[in-house]
Amino acid sequence: MMRLFGFVVALAVCACGYGESVDVVLNTESYAQSFGGERVLSALKEKGDTGGFVDPTAAEGDEAIRVTLLPNGADKTLVEAGFSLAKTADGVEVRAIDEIGAMYGLLELADMIGIHGLESVPEKTVNPRFPFRAIKFNLPWSSYRQSEELQALHHETLRDMEFWRSFLDMMAENRFNALTLWSLHPFPYMIRPTNFPKACPFDDAELAEWQTFWRTLFKEAKLRGIDVYLVNWNIFGSEGYVDNYDPEMNKDTGAHYTQAKNSPEMERYTKECVTQVINEYPNLAGLGISLGEAMNGMEAEDREKWIFRTFVEGMKAADRKIKFIHRVPFTAQANSGGSTDRATEEMTRNAIDSLDVDGPVWVEIKFNWSHAHSTPKLIQVHGGSISDAYRNPLPENYAVTWMMRNESFYILRWGEPDFIRKHIELNGQPYVGGYYVGSECYFPGKEYTHVPDHEHVTWDYAWERQWLFYKQWGRLLYDPKTTDQVFALEFDQRYGKGVGEKMVEAFKLASKMPLRFASYVDNSWDFTMYAEGMLVTARYQKCGYDDKKSPFLSLEELMDYDVLDPAYISVLDYVQAERNGTHDEELITPLELADELQGIGEKALGIVQTVTGDHPTLECEIMDVQAWSHQCLYFAEKLRAAVALEQYRADGDKEKQAEAVATLKRAQKHWQNLVAVTKPHHQPVTTIQMRNRIFSWQGLSEEVARDIAVAETYDRTKQRKAR
Repeated sequence: MMRLFGFVVALAVCACGYGESVDVVLNTESYAQSFGGERVLSALKEKGDTGGFVDPTAAEGDEAIRVTLLPNGADKTLVEAGFSLAKTADGVEVRAIDEIGAMYGLLELADMIGIHGLESVPEKTVNPRFPFRAIKFNLPWSSYRQSEELQALHHETLRDMEFWRSFLDMMAENRFNALTLWSLHPFPYMIRPTNFPKACPFDDAELAEWQTFWRTLFKEAKLRGIDVYLVNWNIFGSEGYVDNYDPEMNKDTGAHYTQAKNSPEMERYTKECVTQVINEYPNLAGLGISLGEAMNGMEAEDREKWIFRTFVEGMKAADRKIKFIHRVPFTAQANSGGSTDRATEEMTRNAIDSLDVDGPVWVEIKFNWSHAHSTPKLIQVHGGSISDAYRNPLPENYAVTWMMRNESFYILRWGEPDFIRKHIELNGQPYVGGYYVGSECYFPGKEYTHVPDHEHVTWDYAWERQWLFYKQWGRLLYDPKTTDQVFALEFDQRYGKGVGEKMVEAFKLASKMPLRFASYVDNSWDFTMYAEGMLVTARYQKCGYDDKKSPFLSLEELMDYDVLDPAYISVLDYVQAERNGTHDEELITPLELADELQGIGEKALGIVQTVTGDHPTLECEIMDVQAWSHQCLYFAEKLRAAVALEQYRADGDKEKQAEAVATLKRAQKHWQNLVAVTKPHHQPVTTIQMRNRIFSWQGLSEEVARDIAVAETYDRTKQRKAR
């Protein structure tokens, strides 16, 4: 293998792609370093060069790339999982104080080689912006959101370790460091409880298979610097536990949104399961708890006390400390409807302050409830507004972690890095330790939304279709200064040089559609919105008129809906304010939003028209940009029509009614374009937000047409319920 002597000359030769061989000095016994090093070799290969690893014991000191692990404290500029890239006389040195920092440094170096070439790699020092960068992953067994079809569809895939290795690789490459696995009651899938053996539904051979699965998963994650947490809901027992030991308790196979049922035996069972799981799985990093759903009827303080008698005492009894996620209470009252108050928050803080766990407690708070992909401003949490009790004074033994739930888009690809950057800027205060991203109503396992056996499908798993979503969230949570060049490079590597910059810009534009929709149309829990389908299946608080026709947001409903983000003004309030001469010019009107959406849609469509390439999956990506763009144009016209028809309702001006009808007919053409670009490659699928009914854009065409008929025959004297 040829070594490169003389930094300027040797690296210049290497960058020319003459097939020179580049030595990379790293610890080949380290999985993390080897993982990052392989990506460096791939980047060199893309540039026309080859490379190989050299163990530090065999290094001669003149190698082009070298990894150096510094003693902790030797470099005050580096923290855990941080790195620096420094130029040396012979090349580039990756410096870190731990294995994961070295891995991240090598991964960064691979990107910099791809963007700049090895001879022009910039020097930099990067430390993680947040120590906790997690993915929320709901499991299809003991599942929270129940759909027999979808649970069965994903079960085999999510028991396959090859799926998890690929998913963990993606997480490591994108700098995620926590995998949170969510289910109602995970323990019987992991252990045979010593004093409640019949709680486990498996025979010895079946349980052994499950245990091998879990142990392998936890070990594979740890190799990549990823902590795995099990997060559950309460109070539940397995079917075997309830049938054999405690027949009055709630099963994890039944309704989860139900009255609390508790007993001394249930508390003992839960506590012993916690201890046994910690002891039997040394690579399990942490546990997490939910103060619900089967806690209806319990006051907030009683729920907290139950957690301490079971989970906290179970953790204390274990052989080691474990990391801990404490979700804030869903309700301040003795129900499960969702509410907040300062007294509950102060009580919860006092309880969390008393915990003694491995590292800080991660206090999970849902950002804008179930629809965080809306406005980057904090409007609400689960249950309503939130006081400063968790942040004032600044916490010492815990940090807030924002739950960025995505219940807005599962089918269409999404990527808006400026939204993520702004979110971090506005919400990354000193008391914030990190973020989770993920869904409750979607399993990113088996690919099932795309038409099967289609030339587009060059991937194996559902998460791979949404690679840009994970890449942007992970990379920016680690380093918000990560540039769009990194995302463009990935496009170029996937589909050919020259497409990346355009595709990143097109997605940035088109991906604003669900953000604007979820900011403008009021929403709260999971079923109150599914933005990519323009659905509002369930109603909550300020949602206004319900035409009782379908989950689709109809014209009449849009006319009466309140907004989520107070920077906007609703259709109804806007028309009333204009009539009264009281309109606040600082507010964004529905007509201004319509103009923005039209501009976004037209510009994104124009960009992808200039993208050329023959990769079939590139066509799939372009079609998703087109789909969002047509939805932008559709919603723009629908907003205009809603304003015109509301003006007709208020004043009786028939010209406004005619304007609404004409505008809706233009909107219908945009919907037809949306159907035309989605139908060839996205198949109708079961959607949990539609209560397990089938969703497709084509399937909503009748609702789009019905809006026109409603406008043509609109009764302006019809009474509307008061908001």
